[in-house]
Amino acid sequence: MRLQTWRYFDYWLIGAVAVLVIFGVAMIDSAIAGNPELVEANAVQRQMIFAGIGFVVVMVVTLFDYHLWPTIGRVLYVVIFIMLAMVTFGGEEAFGAGRWLTVAGQLIQPSEMAKITIIVLTADFFSRYQDRIGEIPIIIQGALWTLVLVGLIIVQPDLSTSITLMVIWAAMLFASGLKGKHIALFIVLMLVVMAIGYPFLADYQKARITNFLFTDPDARFGEEYNVNQALVTIGSGGLLGQGYGQGTQVQLRFLKVRDTDFIFASVSHELGFFGTVIMMGLLFFVIYRVLVNARRARDTFGALVCYGVATLLAFHTIVNIGMNLKLLPVTGLPLPFISRGGSALLSIMLGIGLVESVAARQKLS
Repeated sequence: MRLQTWRYFDYWLIGAVAVLVIFGVAMIDSAIAGNPELVEANAVQRQMIFAGIGFVVVMVVTLFDYHLWPTIGRVLYVVIFIMLAMVTFGGEEAFGAGRWLTVAGQLIQPSEMAKITIIVLTADFFSRYQDRIGEIPIIIQGALWTLVLVGLIIVQPDLSTSITLMVIWAAMLFASGLKGKHIALFIVLMLVVMAIGYPFLADYQKARITNFLFTDPDARFGEEYNVNQALVTIGSGGLLGQGYGQGTQVQLRFLKVRDTDFIFASVSHELGFFGTVIMMGLLFFVIYRVLVNARRARDTFGALVCYGVATLLAFHTIVNIGMNLKLLPVTGLPLPFISRGGSALLSIMLGIGLVESVAARQKLS
């Protein structure tokens, strides 16, 4: 790769990502609060290792022309299809769903990598058929890449990731030039399908929806308890918080899954309103820089890749914060760069690497 390519590398983007990842590791260390299982499993050290690998992934992916990724994506699609099938029939189970495979002694979640794969393949397809984007056969054909993986993921069952894939597909379809009224029609159809599919959801998924609509503030266990504790945790943080590593709700473990689903509440509790606003500002700054690179991309494919990554980051951020504030039902979607989880972090860092590859070649001949 020519040295002048680094002139267009987005240092603002990678700098903000680095701050968020470091901040995330620090908050995970505090949120674990001496939990013997996580301490024994070296959870913080594992997150640091995945973070280090993630930054290497960003640099390596930047070195390669992003136009190579449609071919890589097709191979990756087949690998992920096989892995998701293996998860369906023999994956590791947690919280009522089988979503993990054990590879070389490490648990990995293939559905996380499916998000980036769908972004690449959908961007490639829509960029090649952009002049026919309003034709129903093209829309259906473009949806097949996504629907096949959605089918495998939803039977795990993993409704939140399935919805994420569909949101990415719809957002990229809109970015490709499909009219707003058509997007509205697809949203209505999606809601109808979700309503029809409700009876077939797993019991814990139905409970999450029910608990969101009908809250028992005196709940002492389950998802309802977790949400109520998240609200108490956020509210008790005040403007400045109780101090890093000093929050009673976190350190005394009243707040559950505080290092993953509810890490936003942990941040609010210990760093307060101002600390939370700074964190959210950095997250939305990252999304903004990704969209800037989409606008500067030299071709439609590069722009759509960036739009897809921006959609992924925005959807995860909004849904995670929304469920912490009880504005949305509880899901398993992590807060980007902050929540504990190696597969999710590596997947997002791969997406950042693709954006940097687009940025590095935006003005090269």
